[in-house]
Amino acid sequence: MSRNHHVQRLNMQAFAQEGQPLVERTPLSNMERLAQETQGLEPDSSVSWQARAELRPRTGAEDDVWLHLEARATLPLTCQRCMGAVPVPIEIDQWYRFVADEDIAMAEDDQSEEDLLVMAPQFDLLAVLEDELLMALPLVPMHETCPVAPVFSAGEGELAQQEDAKPHPFAALEQLKKKK
Repeated sequence: MSRNHHVQRLNMQAFAQEGQPLVERTPLSNMERLAQETQGLEPDSSVSWQARAELRPRTGAEDDVWLHLEARATLPLTCQRCMGAVPVPIEIDQWYRFVADEDIAMAEDDQSEEDLLVMAPQFDLLAVLEDELLMALPLVPMHETCPVAPVFSAGEGELAQQEDAKPHPFAALEQLKKKK
C-alpha cells in the first residue's frame, strides 16, 4: 500500500482506485472527543481499525466511491452506578457511499440504506471514525454486577431526619383507640 495516505487528508478517489486497505491502530489521545469520554482512565488505550474503499459501477455515470470502515476497541468508561472504571467493548462495521455535493446527499438520504458522505478533496477519515465510535457508546455505561456495592448517600441523612420529625399519620387514631 502507498504510504502517501494521511487519514485526516485522504483523497478518497485515489484511495478507492488503489484498492488496498488501510489498517491502523490509533491512540485515544489522537481522538480528543472520545478521550474526553474516557476521562483519562487509561490514557494509553487505542482503537484498532481498518478502512477499505472501492469503486462500484453505476449506469450512465462515473463509478461510485464506497468506503467500508471497521473498528474495535475496549474503552474505559465510568460506571454510572458505582463510579468505578468499566471496560466497554465497541465494534463498528459501516459502509458509506460518497456523493458529489450536499444537495445530492440530502435528496438521496431518505431512500438510501447506506450512509452518504460528501466527496471532499481532503477527507478526514479519523473524524468519521471518531463520530462512529462516539455514537456507539452506551448512554449509561454500567457493570453488569459492580465489583463494589454502590453507596447511595446523597441526601440520606436529611431524609432520615425528616422522617423522624414527622408524626406518624395514624398516631391520632392510636390515641383515639386508647381512649375507648
